Amino acid sequence: MRYLPHSNIEREQMLKAIGVNEIDELFKVVPASVYKKKSFELPNHSPEFLVQAKLEAMANKNLCAANSAFFIGGGAYRHHVPASVDHLIQRSEWLTAYTPYQPEISQGTLQALFEFQTQVANLMAMDVANASMYDGSTATAEAALMARRITRKKKIILSSSLHPQYKDVVKTYLNDDGKSEGDLICLPDSEDNKGNISSLIDENTAAIIVQTPDFYGHLRDVKSLAEAAHAQGALLIVVITEIISLGLLEAPGSMGADIVVAEGQSLGNPLNYGGPFLGLMATRQKYVRQLPGRLCGETIDANGKRGYVLTLSTREQHIRREKATSNICTNAGLCSLAFSIHLSLLGQKGFVKLARLNHARAIAMVKTLEKIEGVELLNKTFFNEVTLRLSKPANEVVEALAKKNILCGIPVSRLVPNEPRLENLLVLAATELTTDQDIKILASSLAKELS
Repeated sequence: MRYLPHSNIEREQMLKAIGVNEIDELFKVVPASVYKKKSFELPNHSPEFLVQAKLEAMANKNLCAANSAFFIGGGAYRHHVPASVDHLIQRSEWLTAYTPYQPEISQGTLQALFEFQTQVANLMAMDVANASMYDGSTATAEAALMARRITRKKKIILSSSLHPQYKDVVKTYLNDDGKSEGDLICLPDSEDNKGNISSLIDENTAAIIVQTPDFYGHLRDVKSLAEAAHAQGALLIVVITEIISLGLLEAPGSMGADIVVAEGQSLGNPLNYGGPFLGLMATRQKYVRQLPGRLCGETIDANGKRGYVLTLSTREQHIRREKATSNICTNAGLCSLAFSIHLSLLGQKGFVKLARLNHARAIAMVKTLEKIEGVELLNKTFFNEVTLRLSKPANEVVEALAKKNILCGIPVSRLVPNEPRLENLLVLAATELTTDQDIKILASSLAKELS
């Protein structure tokens, strides 16, 4: 798209046409408190090569994952993405694809989404999966709304160890209608799964939302929770932020989950500052009519040849808003394609091997860090992510180690502020890219910082 600047005369003409005197009037609904007061200190104009040099200098101030000993997780994980993934998704027929307004003409897009849905359903041991969501957090909120439609109940219970940012997104979605706060029960954040979620389930409960492995890395027993929920006519929604964990752990569908949502970034999608990410969602066949987004199906045409169709479209530009089940208006098509290509390259055996490598790297990290004075491991179970209690505030430690090019994890206090009992907690993740040297560097620097 070309940049076509407007002259002052043209701006005045446009403002007059829409009935305002100045541009600021167009933004009067924005609170003054969020306006940026300071200037960006950029020149009004400059040659392209100088602009590029300026931006590169600014970018070089960032500490990138690839240039550091990296142990950050919390829903965004650093994994190896084969070069073939990036090569294939940049082919013109994929890179330029968008919503198929005449879907049956877009056979390639539909087939890719169909294969993606099949992969997701198989991973989660569910009957059906949709053609992707925006990300794991919004998929979680959509699952809560879906549960309300299915059960015709309002009460949603969020586990104490659900990712804090996922909790915030669910709160934003569900409290938007101004209903009673009793419709959304959010257990206080707990690093040790305190809070008996089962005791809160009653006949008014639509669903309980539980994460495994949870934000603190613990593996959760969802079988008993499924039984408790189903006994009251409620649904169990399981959240997964690290999809590679399903290479070793029992699939949620096999443990009684009714809806499974996940973040699919770990496969095919490298870390980016702010995304894009990839939301996954799967459910039981009997709930398919309430599944948000799109669903691609396989059929046979008039000549007996295999073909693909848009079987279900619950929210698109051609659906009436009052008939929609969701505000999702597209799918993360390119990200889902990258996911599918990466998973296809791995195959079943490769996926399991990748999961084993992640768990092994986490074990190696834990065995080394446990020996450090001032470090306490809180996990009895974990996949590739654990929580440590340090002898001093975790945020101070993280800032100090970042200056040494060590990104040593997430201080829980950053996501759950104003909770003194959590300020010494540090969540760390290890993946197949975590080397012995990385662990050694972390251990040495952490020991010095805590001494």
